[in-house]
Amino acid sequence: MPRVKLFDEHLVLNKATNLFWKQGYAATSVQDLVDHLGINRASIYDTFGDKEHLFLKAFEHYRKTNTEGMTKFLNSHSNVKEGFRNLFQMAIDDSVRDNDKKGCFVVNTTTELIPGDEKIFNMLKENRITFELIFLGYLQKGVADGQLSADKDLKSISSLLFTLYNGLKVVSKVNSDRSELVNSVKVALSVLD
Repeated sequence: MPRVKLFDEHLVLNKATNLFWKQGYAATSVQDLVDHLGINRASIYDTFGDKEHLFLKAFEHYRKTNTEGMTKFLNSHSNVKEGFRNLFQMAIDDSVRDNDKKGCFVVNTTTELIPGDEKIFNMLKENRITFELIFLGYLQKGVADGQLSADKDLKSISSLLFTLYNGLKVVSKVNSDRSELVNSVKVALSVLD
């Protein structure tokens, strides 16, 4: 008779994501996972596989959640300039309030595991393309609505905004001066004027 799981897989995956995000892949042991997730080793292995497989699932879960959240957030703003301004303001606020100084799980994974892990490299590359396409589509909406000039290089701007967003998550780990961060974003977003 198969064993019945006495835990919520989604909740456990969220906990694993947060632990890997805070500590990184290498610094997180299987025992750390057992302690943090509140389930035994056998349940971890039966449900998620080994540490690497759990990390990949956690990383993919984070990416999916962020992609959906980013799309929903931008689509809730009809004014494109205001949407980007609010997105970066939210990123600054989240970063400044984060006592653990976690930054961004994707950025942390990039700096920890690249070069050297081809599977992660491909996931990170796909993540960059996905977010740049989200930004590009939103910028194109701004042009179509007459909010942005049609002569702008939208592809380059979407790449710049992706770089800015990720750089902001790194810099805010060591510089939590909100006004400096806001001023940097204001200068960068002037490219939309």
